[in-house]
Amino acid sequence: MDWFGTLNEVINLRSFSNLWYWIVLAVMWSTASFWVMGVPYDIVQRAASQQGQAEIDLQDIVRVNANRLVYIADVSGIGIVAFGTFFLTFLGLSGFAYGFQLAQAIFLLLFPLSIVGFLSLRLARRLQAQAMTGPGLRKALMRHRLMTQVIGMISIFVTALWGMYQNLAHMMPEHLIRPLG
Repeated sequence: MDWFGTLNEVINLRSFSNLWYWIVLAVMWSTASFWVMGVPYDIVQRAASQQGQAEIDLQDIVRVNANRLVYIADVSGIGIVAFGTFFLTFLGLSGFAYGFQLAQAIFLLLFPLSIVGFLSLRLARRLQAQAMTGPGLRKALMRHRLMTQVIGMISIFVTALWGMYQNLAHMMPEHLIRPLG
C-alpha cells in the first residue's frame, strides 16, 4: 500500500465508520457536561459540601464567566449568530441534501452544541440579572448541567442511529436500498 492509501485510511471522510469521530463525540459531551457555563463542576460540588471560601470562589468564577458571555453576546452576538446559522445551514444542506457524510458528522456535533451555547448564554443573563448566590446559584448550575447532559444523550443517540444507518447503507448493495417508485 502506498502512502496515499495509508493516509486515506487514517483520515477517512466516511466519518461514521471512523473511530476518531466517536472518540471526539464522547470527549465533546463529557467536557460540555463537566464545564457548566465555563465553571468546572467539581467547584460546584465543593461549594455545596464545604461552603465558606469554596462558595465565594464559585460565586466569583460564575460572575466572571457570566459577565464574559454576556459581553461577548452584546458586542458580537449578531455576527456570531449570523455566521453560526450560515455555517450550520451549509453543513446541513451539504450533508443531508447532497449526501456529504463529513458535513453530516460535523453538523451532528455542532448543532446540539449550539443549543447548549444558547442555554449557557440564557443562564448567564439570568444570573447577571438576578445576582444569584448560595443554594440558588448551585441549583441553577446543576439544572443547566442536567439539561446539557440530556441534550448530549439525545445527540449521541441520534448520531449513533444515523451513523448505523449510514454504515449499513454503505455496505448494502445499491438495489436493496434505493427508493421505491
